[in-house]
Amino acid sequence: MLIRRERAEDAPAVASVHRSAFGALYARENAERAAGESPAETTGRSPAEHTGRSSAEHTGRSPAEHTGRSPAERTAPSPPEPPEVDLVARLRSDAGWIPTLSLVAVEFDTVIGHVCLTRAAVGPFPALGLGPLGVHPEHQGAGVGSALMHAAIGAADALDEPLIGLLGSLDYYPRFGFVPAARLGIAPDEPDWVSHFQVRPLTTYEAQITGEFHYAEPFYEL
Repeated sequence: MLIRRERAEDAPAVASVHRSAFGALYARENAERAAGESPAETTGRSPAEHTGRSSAEHTGRSPAEHTGRSPAERTAPSPPEPPEVDLVARLRSDAGWIPTLSLVAVEFDTVIGHVCLTRAAVGPFPALGLGPLGVHPEHQGAGVGSALMHAAIGAADALDEPLIGLLGSLDYYPRFGFVPAARLGIAPDEPDWVSHFQVRPLTTYEAQITGEFHYAEPFYEL
């Protein structure tokens, strides 16, 4: 597996990765809700707010991968497009897009995962927002998400970026050095995000970087 910078021709494959990864995730969460269960890690967040969460945490196949379906199931309407697909498209045309920090995981010339970091801010200080991070369902649980995370953090650090923020799993992201943002005096600009908002200080981080975290604008448009 190779982690490299996204190329222009990768855009359709990146969209396919997020469509498969998050489509399977939302389908599973909807099924859990229908069964009266509480989907993990979804409290207080809209679908568009899942963008910091790694699909590598979740196993299972997308609906299209299931065989043996009845004719009625095969003719059922397609599920709605996951918002992460549109989010990436919007980010690419936004001023906050950083081409060097949009990374893909490639295996046998096929894109199987993607993550991007975009320009954000903590008050007057520059920062990065992470997300979405997606891994094709057939490759989840094999370390692809972790490889993308390590590559993204390393690339950001090499560019002298001071800090990365994300909204995501409290079980998954601490292994990459993320801590609750409040611990460093940082708060997201959406109060509902406080419980799952985390930051990763990098080499050039300074204690004076405190205040309100603001993502690139497309995160607020979905």
